[in-house]
Amino acid sequence: MFSISNIIFYILVFLSVYIQVFFLVTFLENRKNIIIRKNKIKLLQYPAVTIIVPCFNEEKTVYKTVSSLLELNYPKDKVKILLIDDGSTDSTWNIISKFTTFPNIKVFKKENGGKHTALNLGLANTETDFVGCLDADSLVDKESLIRIISYFEKDPNTMAVVPSIIVHQPKTIIQKAQAFEHFMTVFMRKIHSFLGAVSVLPGPFSIYKKKVFDDLGLYRQAYNVEDTEMAYRMQKNHYKIDDCHDAYVYTNMPGTIPKLYKQRLRWIYGVINNIIDYRGVLFNKKYGNFSILVVPAALIFMFSSIFMFSKEIYYLIHFLFLKILNFQAVGFHVFSQTHNFDSFFIPTQVSLFIIIFIYSVVILLSTLGRKIVEDKWVLSFDVVYFLIIFSVVGPFWLLKAIYNTLLRKVPVWR
Repeated sequence: MFSISNIIFYILVFLSVYIQVFFLVTFLENRKNIIIRKNKIKLLQYPAVTIIVPCFNEEKTVYKTVSSLLELNYPKDKVKILLIDDGSTDSTWNIISKFTTFPNIKVFKKENGGKHTALNLGLANTETDFVGCLDADSLVDKESLIRIISYFEKDPNTMAVVPSIIVHQPKTIIQKAQAFEHFMTVFMRKIHSFLGAVSVLPGPFSIYKKKVFDDLGLYRQAYNVEDTEMAYRMQKNHYKIDDCHDAYVYTNMPGTIPKLYKQRLRWIYGVINNIIDYRGVLFNKKYGNFSILVVPAALIFMFSSIFMFSKEIYYLIHFLFLKILNFQAVGFHVFSQTHNFDSFFIPTQVSLFIIIFIYSVVILLSTLGRKIVEDKWVLSFDVVYFLIIFSVVGPFWLLKAIYNTLLRKVPVWR
């Protein structure tokens, strides 16, 4: 007889497998549209674009970030760069001040108010029809801007375009796990774009038509994930967001568990609370796949992670409890029994095969994401780091994010 736990498990498995298979089918239907353009691109027109770079204590990275913008393969007089120092306490201001000699760069200094206030100051000084942002710890490929603008040229209804974000030179095991994850994110975001349901406009080099902000308003604090809130706001107002998979941005990621935990706690907390704020769009056919599929899929993932983690904790406690009883009954005997391997005792529960299948799909999604980015098939050993770190640590930042949401406690930015 099935227990309630088993019923919940199989329901979650069905939903997870259904969503993953649906995404794979969507990929197969659209795979011919995924082309990496290796030749130089020429546009009919080269509209002026403003790039806002918000900075807070980025002395180690901001110089390379701005330098990458200056090397863009785009008419130099068409790229306006606004560097915003959001009250840094290190030498960020001294570094960005050195760029004032460039005619297309303006530098601003303000009191610390959060990233969204720095971006809004940039928007207030934007005079071009296109505007984007670039986090001060990221580097942009020189072909990225022209490739992104080509999407606007191809479809006038497109209001924002996101790039492919790749981990820059991963060194630690933690960064390599995130590199694997980011390739999977590349794949998922491309699928979401095919479905018209992109759910985040990442800080590293998302480009908008300025009309978006003129119509819908400026950035909001949005629980420190203004890029997610803006995507939700655009989806709610039926503004098209596309994905340019061959526009590459290289970003620095946390190299330790504590830093990764703090970052992901902020991200997950922001996602949860933005879903709460935009709960009116959930399961509303008026908002298409965004409300029917993508946002519910995020909720299913969260609930599934917590459920599976809870089951593992229960099994661990149960196992330890039995071992304690066994120790009390017969004592501790390391060599009391000789065990011979017997294939009959290999676990063959359906749940085991389902979990293996789901993990296999995760590996496939990341491999496809890497194929989209690099145009080659690579199965990286980073998958091991990803499965271990995110399976063990991931549930903790998810549970903490839910706890903070219930107590209305906002995680610190850094």
